[in-house]
Amino acid sequence: MDSARLISRLEQENRRLRAAVEELSILNEVSTAVSSTSSLDATVDLIVQKCVKHLRVEQGAVLLFDRREQGASLKTMVRKIEQDDSQIIPMRLGDQITGWMLKNRKPLVINDFESETRFRGAADGNNIQSLLCVPMMLKGRLIGVVNVFNKQGSSDFSEGDQRLLSIIATQSAQVVENARLAEEEKALVVLQEELRLAREIQKNLLPQEPPRVPGYVIAGISEPAKRVGGDYFDFLELGEDRLGLCLADVSGKGITAAMLMSNVQATIRSQGRSSPDVASCVSRSNDMLHASTDSDKFVTMFYGVLDTRTHRLEYCNAGHNPPLVLPGGDRPEQLRTGGPVLGVLPGFPYERGEAELRPGETLLVYSDGFSEAMNDRFQEFGDERLRVSARAHSELPPEQLLETLLQEVNDFCGEAPQADDMTIMAVQRLGS
Repeated sequence: MDSARLISRLEQENRRLRAAVEELSILNEVSTAVSSTSSLDATVDLIVQKCVKHLRVEQGAVLLFDRREQGASLKTMVRKIEQDDSQIIPMRLGDQITGWMLKNRKPLVINDFESETRFRGAADGNNIQSLLCVPMMLKGRLIGVVNVFNKQGSSDFSEGDQRLLSIIATQSAQVVENARLAEEEKALVVLQEELRLAREIQKNLLPQEPPRVPGYVIAGISEPAKRVGGDYFDFLELGEDRLGLCLADVSGKGITAAMLMSNVQATIRSQGRSSPDVASCVSRSNDMLHASTDSDKFVTMFYGVLDTRTHRLEYCNAGHNPPLVLPGGDRPEQLRTGGPVLGVLPGFPYERGEAELRPGETLLVYSDGFSEAMNDRFQEFGDERLRVSARAHSELPPEQLLETLLQEVNDFCGEAPQADDMTIMAVQRLGS
């Protein structure tokens, strides 16, 4: 081998080694910078900045898929771009790139975008001449795409550019995922604290203790299926010898139901004190809830006013589970008179029902969380089983009666999770 050829080969090898050293230096710089921050936005920003700098391009973008979206979702969770104000990567192109990457999961290189047919028209008017896109893979799962656009100068994207960007994407994938998980964990902690505060507020909206009424013993409990719930019960002092009783069940569960529940409470408390009778109270409440809630929300409610002197109960049942009069006997024991659920039919003329509590009898009002409680074989506890159990234990004081019924429902459900809020109240007239 002559000296000229030897020198040429040595120069080529020297250039290759310098390129390798430069590539390692770049990767080390990127890795160090990206690993130095835990913020998702800061991590993505750094990735874009380093890609723009070391690949010598005009623009860069990172598209991260929302982990909550399953299947072939093109929803972009984060979209970060390093560019001047005159350059905007069109959303249509971004969607097409992510769609292509979901299907192929390999690098995409286009050095002459004008003649490219696969994405024709996707970047019209945006001055994109070339692009290089690589997948961000983590344990075989595509979590995002790293894109760079418009190689500076007259050169094309090379195999070296593709290799470098692929390594950056691979190195960054775990860091990005860690940052995303950290932010989700922080958000979860905040949400849990908000739910704890909401639970405390909701508990304070419910009666802290039952009213003390001569000749009666009263009790009530509420067990939400989640941290907060949509069930509501209340006792309203309406003047001498008159006690308002209310138990309502808002459609749905969680925060939305809890917010509507507070609306119901405010409505009933205002209307109970201003309406002349139970039917007009429920009718006005229905109109107010219809005006202030979405069409897909509704409330079932039992509202009654007990005259503790005459022991007469005036009531209105708005689509709620019929309360029981225990132990039952020679007369109807279910209080059904009223009308449909609240919030659906404005102007509906609700009816008033009447009943009497005899000595030793107990009024039991409950939500469908009791009757519809389900075990792991998808069997419901049911109204009939609840009636039988309530009759069997009707001699118990109200607090013990409610605890016994709750325990029987829980025993029936076993390990099955509580599916709905469970609320129940008992009003027992003393005597025999």
